[in-house]
Amino acid sequence: MNTCSMSCAEADWESSHSLLCTGESCDPRRREALLKFVKHANETNDIFLLAAKVISSTILRYRKLKENCLAEKGKNDASCVSDNYNFSLLLEAWKPISMGYKKRWWDCIALPDDIDPSDEASFRMQIKELAFESLQLLQTAIFDKELFSLEIYGHIIGMFELNNLDLVVASPMEDYFLYIDDLSNPDKEEAEKITQPILDALGEDYSTSCEGTAFFPLQSCMNHSCCPNAKAFKRDEDRDGQATIIALRPICKGEEITISYVDEDLSFEERQASLADYGFRCRCPKCIEEEP
Repeated sequence: MNTCSMSCAEADWESSHSLLCTGESCDPRRREALLKFVKHANETNDIFLLAAKVISSTILRYRKLKENCLAEKGKNDASCVSDNYNFSLLLEAWKPISMGYKKRWWDCIALPDDIDPSDEASFRMQIKELAFESLQLLQTAIFDKELFSLEIYGHIIGMFELNNLDLVVASPMEDYFLYIDDLSNPDKEEAEKITQPILDALGEDYSTSCEGTAFFPLQSCMNHSCCPNAKAFKRDEDRDGQATIIALRPICKGEEITISYVDEDLSFEERQASLADYGFRCRCPKCIEEEP
């Protein structure tokens, strides 16, 4: 786990990493199972790794809520051990993510260009089986029982499939080396001995920005328009992990803020085809005007 500070590491540990750690100190059986899950995700779809973080953070929030309940009411209080109450706690723990709850991954993923439409059903079944394989590996690693079904897992992955935002993050290595330059001897000499092999291995690529994808709950709640009044993006220089929503034109008080899910410069037919994955037909002013 690479973090920028001890406080960042502690926050990540408490939010999800304590269930996903593959360090030498974790339980050997769990570590082996997690490594199999990570290997499968890296070879198939790295969105599985994001889904694992969502599930882990939900489980940890659920455990914390239950711990607080037991502390307040006592371990012998029947209300804290009933199935209905446990389920209500799980729903409460799920709230921060539930706003992004969308179609199942195998239902919403776009059909690749090299797949014939007549083979669509077979393709989607293969995608579902891939998700099932991933979930089985994850359950072996972090579940005592099945808190999350394949159905929910499919919705989580679908949430990322439809709502992810491409991002570029400035290389943390550049700041790290600048930090070392500011050290005084002998700390600087000692740090350079350790980091020089890393710098040599990276070469000129040490300052290359990191590209990836992220899920931002608020941005995922914004509706689509082919003539949007706002745009979501991630600045290269941003280092706080936040996405930015900027206005593309003056927005009136009370006017809904919309973004485009697709390239609005595409033709009417192409836009509608792309939006079919989201399960709706756009009726924004631009589409109404261009519809044949």
